[in-house]
Amino acid sequence: MAHLPHLVTDLGLILGAAGIMTLLFKMLKQPLVLGYILAGLLVGPHVSIFPTISEVENINIWAEIGVIFLLFSLGLEFSFKKLVKVGGASSIMALVEVVVMLLLGYLAGKLMGWSTMDSIFLGGILSISSTTIIIRAFDELGVKSQRFAGLVFGVLIVEDLVAILLMVLLSTLAVSQQFAGSEMLAAVLKLAFFLIVWFLAGIFLIPTFLKKASKLMNDETLLIVAIALCLLMVILAAQVGFSPALGAFIMGSILAETTKAEKIEHLIASVKDLFGAIFFVSVGILIDPAMIVTYAGPIAIITVVTLVGKMLSITGGALIAGQGLKTSIQSGMSVSQIGEFSFIIATLGLTLKVTSDFLYPVAVAVSAITTFTTPYMIRLSEPLYKSIESVLPARWIASLNAYSSGAQTINTTSDWKLLLRSYAMNLVAYSVIIIAIVVLSAEYLNPFVIENIVNGNRGDILTTFITLLFMAPFLWALAVHHPQKEAQGRIWANKNYRSLIIVLEFAKVGIAILFIGFLLHHFFSVQVAILVGLAIIGLMAVFSKKIQSFYIQIENRFMSNLNEREISEAAKMHQTLTPWDVHLTSFDIPAESATVGKTLGELGIREKFGVNVAVIDRGERTLMAPTRHERILPGDKVYIFGTDEQLEAFNEFILAKAEPAAAGTLDKENVKLQGLMVSSDSVLLHKTIRESGVREKTQGLIVGIEKNGERILNPDSELVFEEGDMVWIVGSPWRIKQLEATKEKERV
Repeated sequence: MAHLPHLVTDLGLILGAAGIMTLLFKMLKQPLVLGYILAGLLVGPHVSIFPTISEVENINIWAEIGVIFLLFSLGLEFSFKKLVKVGGASSIMALVEVVVMLLLGYLAGKLMGWSTMDSIFLGGILSISSTTIIIRAFDELGVKSQRFAGLVFGVLIVEDLVAILLMVLLSTLAVSQQFAGSEMLAAVLKLAFFLIVWFLAGIFLIPTFLKKASKLMNDETLLIVAIALCLLMVILAAQVGFSPALGAFIMGSILAETTKAEKIEHLIASVKDLFGAIFFVSVGILIDPAMIVTYAGPIAIITVVTLVGKMLSITGGALIAGQGLKTSIQSGMSVSQIGEFSFIIATLGLTLKVTSDFLYPVAVAVSAITTFTTPYMIRLSEPLYKSIESVLPARWIASLNAYSSGAQTINTTSDWKLLLRSYAMNLVAYSVIIIAIVVLSAEYLNPFVIENIVNGNRGDILTTFITLLFMAPFLWALAVHHPQKEAQGRIWANKNYRSLIIVLEFAKVGIAILFIGFLLHHFFSVQVAILVGLAIIGLMAVFSKKIQSFYIQIENRFMSNLNEREISEAAKMHQTLTPWDVHLTSFDIPAESATVGKTLGELGIREKFGVNVAVIDRGERTLMAPTRHERILPGDKVYIFGTDEQLEAFNEFILAKAEPAAAGTLDKENVKLQGLMVSSDSVLLHKTIRESGVREKTQGLIVGIEKNGERILNPDSELVFEEGDMVWIVGSPWRIKQLEATKEKERV
């Protein structure tokens, strides 16, 4: 027998254990993540009851690939536009929670006598909630349509981005082993710089590439291209000193802005599930049960800190953001757990060898406990709200309601705010692009030119010329472009503010000149750089119109790619209208729903529930403002506008199954193609199809008739049955036999 490598046998053992646990936890209706962790524990080196894996190092490599695909998939669901759309409320809630949990985790660790690094990593582990567990709990409890759920989804999106930042900061801190403010600031600025460069370049290049190659791509090639792009960004992130997971997340978020996002997400799901399962099993492999018993006390303390700290921080953040008391409490009770990112942060500490061995199993144990408590916390949120409301003074409740209403009013944006915001965004974006071009030129272009084309000063001059060609449109945009012309014109009309506008314009031109000097300083002396810089500015002034035209093409391409999904995203809109407690949300119509086949008029949705059907999404068609004559079909996605209570009642209505067609029958019947011969004493003889009542008696459909050697497919309802006809009916066999039995009854 051929010898199998340990990697194959270990992988088979892991997936076998994971498969068994998946079935068991599905049956118990528990999160699969916990099943995977338990499977890893059973096949790990610390439990000898079952066969044990041979080489943990190989499994760790598979687990790292699992993290890459988990983060790539998370990026596909993320989208930078979603971050912009989550609004201030979710951002405030997330930031308050992260800050509070970082402090509570650090203090809890220090009070238990842990090292500084263990305490810091504990704070990072506790600060991020589990997206997977929360979404699953919302699905199972049927609360996704409620108002607080939208806020929680926004919090999770912000937390995902904060988690990426935390990974970078914790890595920097682990390397330096001290709170060096300058190093931490440098790490944040470096992360921001590369995020902007990757996002701008990715949005400009990747959607265009996918659009041009779409005719050549089937599912297989799209999957290969998506994974290739993911791994290329992973390599790039590792080259500049970031974690591979960050690169995967960034590429996922770039692809999330393309029209292929949903297709890629669907294709990558199986790959993500496979490697994700290996990652979570590897989490269990590293758990030492003896260590969990030893640290049972700290696990209990950290669990309480997680449940109470997250509930209070999110509730407090929501109240600060102007949300109502009920919504705030429901949001706080929903995010009291830790999950996937917590495992990744704990793994980071182990990989960097800066945390103690006990921190990892402690984090997993806390995650397991808080995962089990999540559904109960969500269920208890409304009773808790009612209890708190009953004991709070009426004056406090009135003040909270007044603050909530006032905080949610729409603020107008002044011209100065519009102008300064556009100046700041342009300055950051164009500065990052120009610096990236200069750095790439100095690091890669100049050595290539000197080695392969022209050496010496002539090589430097050629490099400078090529670099300036790439920089020119962005220098022009930085120095001259006015994205908010109307706002600037209204401010210029006021003579008191003209001097400020002039100062801003000169500042823009000055910054552009500094960037030219930054480029020239890499290749020439200061005196030569000044002379060449002045010459360049003169040339840019001469060719201003051509540079402007080229820049406009670049900007149009970028904006076209960025807004490619705008129409489809608009259909998925989930916004709240204040101060009314009403919002728009979507429901999928199950095939067995009692609403299927009925018109909106027959259902009387508006009359029964007080809600409005705004849109019906049906495959490739979108029915806007459907009439009362529109029928509901299986698989329809209906967009409903109403309050939490109305939407909850409507959700129960569509989930109700249709009644069986006749008493004593099963919900689901056996359907076959059945032949029926028309004899001389048949009840069908000399009757038309309509008169025979076959449809009503058998609840079947006549699909064909063999008459005088001729086959008639889908016969007309006026066709008359004759002796010797063979009638083919699609329906339940026992009902068709009943039809044949009626001739015996009529004869008697």
